[in-house]
Amino acid sequence: MLAQLRMPALTRQAAGLAKQCRLRHSLSGRSPIAAYSAVSGSPVAETKTRQDLKYAENVVVKLGSAVITRADECGLALGRLASIVEQISDMCLQGKHCVLVTSGAVAFGKQKLRQQQMMSMSIGETLSADVNSRRKAFQSQIDPRACAATGMSGLMALYEALFMQYGIQTAEILLTKPDFEDANSRANLRSTLAELLQLNIVPIVNTNDAVAPPPRHDSDLQGVLRIQDNDSLAARLAVEVNAELLIIMSDVKGLYTSPPDREDSRLLHTFNPDFDSAMLQFGSKSSVGTGGMESKVKAAQWAVRKGTSVVICEGTAANVIPSVLNGKKVGTFFTLAPPEGVGVEQQAWEARSASQQLQAMPANDRASVIRKLADLLIERQADILLANSLDLGNATGLSPHLLARLKLTPEKLQVLADGLRQIADSCPGLLGRVLRRTKLAEGLKLEQVTVPIGVLLVIFESRPDCLPQVAALSIASGNGLLLKGGSEAQQTNGALHRLVEEAVRAHGLSPRLVGLVGGREQVSDLLAMGEHVDLVIPRGSAQMIRDIQRQSVGIPVLGHSDGVCHVYIDELADRDRAIRIVLDSKCDYPAACNAMETVLLHENHLKSGFFDELFDALRSRDVKVNTGPRLAKKIRFGPSPATSLRTEYSSLECCIEIVSGVAEAVDHINTYGSHHTDSIVSENETNVNSFLTNVDSACVFHNCSTRFSDGYRFGLGAEVGISTSRIHARGPVGVEGLLTTKWLLHGSGDTVSDFADGTKKFVHENLLSADSA
Repeated sequence: MLAQLRMPALTRQAAGLAKQCRLRHSLSGRSPIAAYSAVSGSPVAETKTRQDLKYAENVVVKLGSAVITRADECGLALGRLASIVEQISDMCLQGKHCVLVTSGAVAFGKQKLRQQQMMSMSIGETLSADVNSRRKAFQSQIDPRACAATGMSGLMALYEALFMQYGIQTAEILLTKPDFEDANSRANLRSTLAELLQLNIVPIVNTNDAVAPPPRHDSDLQGVLRIQDNDSLAARLAVEVNAELLIIMSDVKGLYTSPPDREDSRLLHTFNPDFDSAMLQFGSKSSVGTGGMESKVKAAQWAVRKGTSVVICEGTAANVIPSVLNGKKVGTFFTLAPPEGVGVEQQAWEARSASQQLQAMPANDRASVIRKLADLLIERQADILLANSLDLGNATGLSPHLLARLKLTPEKLQVLADGLRQIADSCPGLLGRVLRRTKLAEGLKLEQVTVPIGVLLVIFESRPDCLPQVAALSIASGNGLLLKGGSEAQQTNGALHRLVEEAVRAHGLSPRLVGLVGGREQVSDLLAMGEHVDLVIPRGSAQMIRDIQRQSVGIPVLGHSDGVCHVYIDELADRDRAIRIVLDSKCDYPAACNAMETVLLHENHLKSGFFDELFDALRSRDVKVNTGPRLAKKIRFGPSPATSLRTEYSSLECCIEIVSGVAEAVDHINTYGSHHTDSIVSENETNVNSFLTNVDSACVFHNCSTRFSDGYRFGLGAEVGISTSRIHARGPVGVEGLLTTKWLLHGSGDTVSDFADGTKKFVHENLLSADSA
């Protein structure tokens, strides 16, 4: 045992233990996770999720040899190590406490001793042809304990230098198994670690390989984990310091069902020792470590049963520590929580499988499923409205515009049913429609046909009417669907989803075709499953959509970030028409994303008195009016200045700004708008054409309300969302936006070499236009 772990007296020991207890108490008071394991000191099995990890205050990070060692095993991967130190430092600077358990002393020492051996060789020996074999022979003969003794001081000096760049102090602790077997040593260890953590010093811990006996396959004694490698050491330390989280870094992404190089191997995102252990098959351990994945799993299982959450992850990945702490689906998360029904990965797989069954159905049968759902919306209206009333009764703290979106009425359900029947009518000719047919050469015909995208993940807030709409669109287009509604509409969403399942089951389809996803953690998991989800469509607040776009890993996100819509009233506009359009755009449904937020007024209307007329009309409808900076300079007394020209008010509030003409209006919209929906009110054809051509928005209107930007009003039946992106679908996304294409090539024994040697020639004849003719 090193001197820094020995306390001079029992009083010092007691003081250290008292300080440690105070540290634990303060941490558990701030952290929901710590409260789980600090009730009685006995092992707990409370439910913990990845989202809880963001509250972790005490974290143990274990770096395996394969993580910090170079591929040639002759030294440390300094760049990778520096990145990990930076991540740990950021965590510490945020007020968290970290214990670092590190390997690498043997590799560092091996590098130093090899350099020493090279220096002792003569010039002739160095230049000889068998120098590489000499090096290998030297490396195989050297005692690992000597390497550890030689490398430890250098490794610690390196860590100290790296952490000092961030103003963080480190401390060195070397341990062996007897240190845990002796009660006094364990007490000293706990006291020392508690004091170091309280001082925001990072303890760097390693097994004392220079004196430790070789590993033995001894069994645990009364639940005490053996200390024969750094995995078990890290687990034991995590429990000793009451850590909420242990991160075990490896050279693979996490725990697999079998060795990762096998084709049938599957990464386990979540692992429960009570349910999943039987599926594991372990391969060989790393050539530079003493543990291997089996030791990591055993250590993780032991720690999680003692109340410490564990994540095994790939230490070579970028920003892995903050990703784990932010609850992202990184590595394998160990939990004792029993599985709740079908996991999201299984849900996604079953949705894809059911969608293939759906695609094989005739178009009229798909339409029948949707019509059945439309009928159920009317037949079960009382049940739906009862569930909706429960949600409304529980909706405390929601803004008025979110309450408006949440509330269902008989009128809304009737409009929903009508829209679904419109979608059903579009089913024939939707899938397999030939978009292009080309004769490439004699006997060689190419077709481009429509096909479903695959599996869709649609996330929506406060608007349960979205659920049957999106379900109908996905069924019409042959897609599998996963839905995540807001918790504020839980009862309503559940009632509507049961109707979808009933309609689907009535036509012999799997009810898993349309799945309802649970909590936020499941959404985070799905956003990292590019192999299972093909497109994400968020519908909700701008912040929610931005969050989804940021979290998505390799899955395209279709949506809009804001709904800052404009109405430009041209100099040559019909005044009565302009006022009707402005009032409808703002007041018909202020919470909608296609509601107008800014009126752009030609400056000559200030002189004509039309501004006063427009202002009075808005005020008569209880609309609060703000002024843009140019208008504010023109009027001495009046509305307050707008805080921003990019504001989406989503309420009875708007901004009025003046412009000199259509060119300035276009420039304003393209600068401050969100590329959603913008309208011009004008009787001048030149100005109208300029506006329609140059405004860069998904929907650009003339002499009509911005509220027409809607899938139902466009005749799409419904919309899965509004897209302001410039690829794939744009504007209201109906069933056509949920399709992609594939190419079909019909040949007659053709080969590319036939064209290379001139036997055949390309003609590229458009057959589709000929068919149409």
